[in-house]
This record gives sequence, C-alpha cells and structure tokens, in this order.
Amino acid sequence: MITSIKGTLTTATSLHAVIELNGLGYEVNVPVTTAERLPPPGTVVKLYTHVIYREDAQNLYGFSTTTDRDFFRLLIEHVTGIGPKSAISIMSRLSVESLEDAIRAGDVGMLAKCPGIGKKTAERLIVELKSKVSPTTPASSTSATAPDATSSPPLSAHRDAIAALIALGYKAADADSAIRQASLALGGKASTEALIRRALQ
Repeated sequence: MITSIKGTLTTATSLHAVIELNGLGYEVNVPVTTAERLPPPGTVVKLYTHVIYREDAQNLYGFSTTTDRDFFRLLIEHVTGIGPKSAISIMSRLSVESLEDAIRAGDVGMLAKCPGIGKKTAERLIVELKSKVSPTTPASSTSATAPDATSSPPLSAHRDAIAALIALGYKAADADSAIRQASLALGGKASTEALIRRALQ
C-alpha cells in the first residue's frame, strides 16, 4: 500500500496533481480542498495517499492531511453507493470538518447539496458514519504545502468561523470555502475573529 508520495509538483488543476519522483510522473486525483493548498509547480510537495487497484486501472488519490485521507476511506469503504469519484466530489464541496459536523448533527440538507448526493444517500451517509465520526477530531499536520508553510487553523476556530458566517446568512458551502481561503491567507494560527474578518473582506 502506498500511503504517501513526496516529490516535485509539476502540474496541478482543481482535481489532479502530477508529482515527479525518481524520474516518474505520478498523476494523483485530489479534492478541491487539497488542490487549493498545493504550492506552486516546481515545489516539493507531500500528499497522503490511497491507491485503488482494478483490472483495468490503478488510481492514486492524494490528500493534504491524514485526516482527509482517512475520511475518504470511510466514505468509500463504509457508505453504500459512494465510490472514489463521488467521495472526491463530496470532499471538494466541503471541508472534512464541515462534513463531520453535518454527520454528527444529522444535517441531511447540507450533505444533500454535495454534487451527486441526494437525500437518500445523505441519510445513508449519516446512518453509516455517525458512529465512526468522533465527537472531536484532532488536527493533523498538513504536508501538501511547501515545507515552511503553516498548517491548517485549529479546528475549533475553523468551525466557529464557519458557524458565524452561516449565522450572517452565508450558505454552508460558501462559508466553508470563505474560511478555507481565509486560513490559507492568514496561516495556521489565525483566531476565529481573524478568519471571519478576512472572509468578510
């Protein structure tokens, strides 16, 4: 099992990255939430990976944190009807923190807004994963960025900032995206207030 890959990022799009290692270029499928944390091409990058082997293909999926990779595994291994492409699509819509909060809260509406996920699948996702999502998720280090880049903000600040934007009238997905962008701009130790101020600019 290939659990991580580290090499030079040669190209990247919103859903794919090519990492060159020992003269070979590895195409890695990534969610938007990982793609937006990738450094510029030509920079060394590390992604935590999951490989799916099939008779006609070998697909490599990469994530900026072990938490994201493990959540991907939960989706494809424990939720009926969710395959790798659907899982990447779901994780491109919302951060894992927001997805886990929605599962814990039983928020079918929020989950059903993810691409390819209807009400029935959202309900099944909640039923099958609620017991597997811990009440609090420890932050994991992020290695998809350059070695000297900062990590993700504390999860409590991230979640509180998203909740504040939702209270101000933002849609959940828009609030999640705005706070992700704010955390990238401010670095890993930004407070809830700083994240909110940046997101509202």
